[in-house]
Amino acid sequence: MALKIIDFGTKEYQQMIDLRNEILRKPLGMELESSDIEADKENILIGAFEEEKMLGCCILVKEGDLGVILRQMAVRNQLQGKGIGRALMEFAETIARDIGYREISMHARSSAAGFYEKMGYNVTGDEFLKLSIAHILMKKRIN
Repeated sequence: MALKIIDFGTKEYQQMIDLRNEILRKPLGMELESSDIEADKENILIGAFEEEKMLGCCILVKEGDLGVILRQMAVRNQLQGKGIGRALMEFAETIARDIGYREISMHARSSAAGFYEKMGYNVTGDEFLKLSIAHILMKKRIN
């Protein structure tokens, strides 16, 4: 498995759009909006690949001088539980740390909070609804 930063507008980026829609949006009867895609130009786009096929992805969004927000974490359904999410998280943390960020935060789906806790993230707020799904604010210091 290869982990890498993806350039906006490439064939790999289109795979990312397709995967995010398939895993995160279509189950809610939605699709990514043009504003989501436009925002990606400014973000750090990360993908996990086997040969040319994307297995999973996530995005780091800059938040101030010291932190980033992890967003749009998605792994193909049939591949969940096989270490791809863990590898993506470790890669994202390394990238953020190398750039100089000290903290990663996220609005994690409550159903995935256990996974993130195993990765060292802490719940820092009350549960809330986002896109009709229960989420929780989680953070981790990475310096």
